[in-house]
Amino acid sequence: MREKLTLRRLNGLQATGKEYEIHDTDVHGLFVRVTPAGAKSYVVTWARGRKKTLGRVGVVTLDQAREEAQQYLNEARKHGEPLAVTQGRRGTGTPTLRQFIDDHYMPWFEAHHKGAEKTLHTLNTSFDEIMHRRLTEIAGRDLEQIRTGWLKGGNKPSTANRKMGSISGVFSRAVEWDYLPASPLDRIKQLKVDSISRIRYLTKEETKAIREALDAREERIRAERDSANEWRAKRSKAALPDLRALPFADHLKPMVLLSLNTGMRRGEVFNLRWHDVNLAAKTLTVAGAGAKTGETRHIPLNAEALATLSGWLEQSSGTGYVFPGEKDKPMTDVKTAWLELLKNAGIAGFRWHDMRHDFASRLVMAGVPLNTVRDLLGHADIKMTLRYAHLAPDSKAAAVELI
Repeated sequence: MREKLTLRRLNGLQATGKEYEIHDTDVHGLFVRVTPAGAKSYVVTWARGRKKTLGRVGVVTLDQAREEAQQYLNEARKHGEPLAVTQGRRGTGTPTLRQFIDDHYMPWFEAHHKGAEKTLHTLNTSFDEIMHRRLTEIAGRDLEQIRTGWLKGGNKPSTANRKMGSISGVFSRAVEWDYLPASPLDRIKQLKVDSISRIRYLTKEETKAIREALDAREERIRAERDSANEWRAKRSKAALPDLRALPFADHLKPMVLLSLNTGMRRGEVFNLRWHDVNLAAKTLTVAGAGAKTGETRHIPLNAEALATLSGWLEQSSGTGYVFPGEKDKPMTDVKTAWLELLKNAGIAGFRWHDMRHDFASRLVMAGVPLNTVRDLLGHADIKMTLRYAHLAPDSKAAAVELI
């Protein structure tokens, strides 16, 4: 579409779910690109397939964009290419890292990936010292210095790699969208890490302890309810539901038992819905929308997992989320109850996610093939599952006996 660009027209451009362009009739070669999410940027094009983003609408004024575009076009006519391309001249519209993340990268990320809030938090807290710089002013050495600071501060190499991975996506998009000729991370290698690190799983004694702590917690909650109802009866108040008539006192025990017996990620447990549970077929489905990898998988229910969900169904609505939070939204946190449980069980250094490791470790130690374990865990790559290979009974000893 070609028309005269005005401030009123720019302000009226809306997101349509598809990318589109409005070409200026005053400066031929200048146009505004509107992303599917509604981000608006000035772009200049001087030949077939040759274009450059000048900056975000609102950061760069229309007059600045026209002036910059005209300079690109004049240089292209005189030299064949704009000097910004051949000599690396910095345009006035090059956004800062902060502007690029807020106005371009995060709208795109939210539309294509999960975990936008966590990614933005990592970017904000880990790269704050370079947020004010323009993209073209950030060099590899700056990022190396930041990473060195993390390591000196006690971060593990794997943690440093994850943080660098978050900013790597930013620079990759900046290159793809013509804000940068190359990423400053191109020559920075990932730190070496132990790919088969120590796997934390429960010992037999810890398994017994955590189950006893769960039962003790259930009894404590029921006793508190009994006491509350006695107090209410003396004052002629209506009694609260009798927890001794229900399979579970609250959500924690069924959540823990389900996690131990399915290897589901915490977010997958939170996002599980009753329509994804098939008690008759003894399976549950982890929907791709709530899975880390975005892929749907089916998990068979063993006897304890089946009994747990059957019991929990008796005291649930049977619709919506299996473990609902407030206002019919998924639960988001069980940290307080979980840490108290571990304290009462006398278990240290064990995270909620380690129940997933415990599930996988028990399978491997029982002789289940690694590829089956990969399927059950929903690993996209067998490399993740290979961390448990050393737990397979006598696999290495049997192998060396073959020669």
